[in-house]
Amino acid sequence: MNAEQPDASGRGRVLPWRPRHPHASNDNRPPRRIDDPSPTIGDLRAFEGEGPDDYRHRMTMNAVAFVVCVFLVLAGVWLATKLAQMQKDQDCVLSGRRGCTPVDVPVRSRW
Repeated sequence: MNAEQPDASGRGRVLPWRPRHPHASNDNRPPRRIDDPSPTIGDLRAFEGEGPDDYRHRMTMNAVAFVVCVFLVLAGVWLATKLAQMQKDQDCVLSGRRGCTPVDVPVRSRW
């Protein structure tokens, strides 16, 4: 059986798969030449901080970041709740009903 001719059962032909390039992959980087040495990682001491680590300052900054994140979450929940309530009130008013929003009137004592 040849790749160009169908077999006796009448199925189709099988084409061989050949990669476009020996180093082809799904990324967009140009293929590395074979004679290039593999990139090596140098000494990582250049990325270490200068001096000892200030644990107290780091924990303070972590606490501040946590408080800011909690504030942002609470502000988002409050804003979503407020928007939902305003939409509900607006739908009530636009439907023509009265008394959509409660009005607090202080009760005066008669005596």
